[in-house]
Amino acid sequence: MKTLKTKNIKLFQSFIWNFYAHFGRDFPWRQTTNPYHILVSEIMLQQTQANRVIPKYEAFIKNFPTLEKLANAEFKTLLYYWQGLGYNRRALYLQQLAQAIIKKYHGQVPSTQKTLVSLPGIGRYTAAAIQAFAFNQASMVIETNIRTVFIYHFFPKQKQVSDQEIITLINQTVDKKNPREWYWALMDYGAIMKSLIGNSSQQSKHYTKQSKFVGSNRQIRGQIVRLLIANPMVLEEILQKIKKPKGQITPILDKLVAEKMITIRKGKYQIVTRLE
Repeated sequence: MKTLKTKNIKLFQSFIWNFYAHFGRDFPWRQTTNPYHILVSEIMLQQTQANRVIPKYEAFIKNFPTLEKLANAEFKTLLYYWQGLGYNRRALYLQQLAQAIIKKYHGQVPSTQKTLVSLPGIGRYTAAAIQAFAFNQASMVIETNIRTVFIYHFFPKQKQVSDQEIITLINQTVDKKNPREWYWALMDYGAIMKSLIGNSSQQSKHYTKQSKFVGSNRQIRGQIVRLLIANPMVLEEILQKIKKPKGQITPILDKLVAEKMITIRKGKYQIVTRLE
């Protein structure tokens, strides 16, 4: 594992901060330190580009301004405001974790990784991001843009760079006085780099190419949810609207029922009213 000299750490930090001063991006979730708002943004940003998230985040916060409002909302209404973000299961997780935070933590978003990862829909990255952006903690945040930065600067010719190699350098270089903006700066620089020189994170040992969306089960799930937000439907109506084989549609419906996103009443599939 690489160990950087203090001089090189300071040079790297100076370069990143200088970039950020001139080219740092602005997003609505960067204008708040409200842990709930940042929690919403981080769930939305999972596998969804930031520019697509902006209008959805703003509408969501306007309609569900507090954990209590989110926890008590009709799930159908919640899904309505989630449309366009994809991966609708995240909306389910978001309401479940709001309910869990109110029940277990008196409505206060936890600040420790151990507690955060115990909540629905929160993995190590999302937990670390919440720690950094909501609580300004020097957690270890790693994602595709940050990988791009460290691979480009410290592993330019190496293939199959492991996350552990990158994590060692992230921990050495993090600005402990201002980790919140430090990670924003790294992400912004990485995003610019990918547009200018390509995605260096493809050299990562953990790089995976996202599967095709058109015609996938993910696309069909989204189509089913949109249909059922409008009206409950029997299976034959869903098949007629989506025009896919019954053998492909039925397992997706069964999975949505098992996940408690939809239910069957009087022979019709419909969005659940409230989560149990």
